Amino acid sequence: MDKNVLMGLWRYVLPLPGRIWQAGVDRNADKSSAGLDFMTPDHHRVRNFAVAELPRASRSLTPDTISQKLDLPLDAVVAILDELEKHLTFLFRNEQEEVTWAYPVTVAQTPHRLTFSSGEQVNAA
Repeated sequence: MDKNVLMGLWRYVLPLPGRIWQAGVDRNADKSSAGLDFMTPDHHRVRNFAVAELPRASRSLTPDTISQKLDLPLDAVVAILDELEKHLTFLFRNEQEEVTWAYPVTVAQTPHRLTFSSGEQVNAA
């Protein structure tokens, strides 16, 4: 890459050469993908389901609902939710162990609202 990125430093804007900022992007990309190494295809299925279903349901999702809809054993869903939450990866559960947000959507009240082309609306995390 030969394009510069402008970087603000105090009240100055300095050009950062492409090879320097691209190296930083590459380093961070490696770290990001390594942080997802624990995720199996079922982890991705559960997370993707939560992101898609929270706006439709407009309420938190129980592990039992996720288990039934994805045809996965309940104990496997609970273990996956535990791992996703433990790794601070994409979701959060309430005190009843129900999924209340799966980045970037949440059923909790926030000042941010998303409206999808389908008309579904949800709070943004």
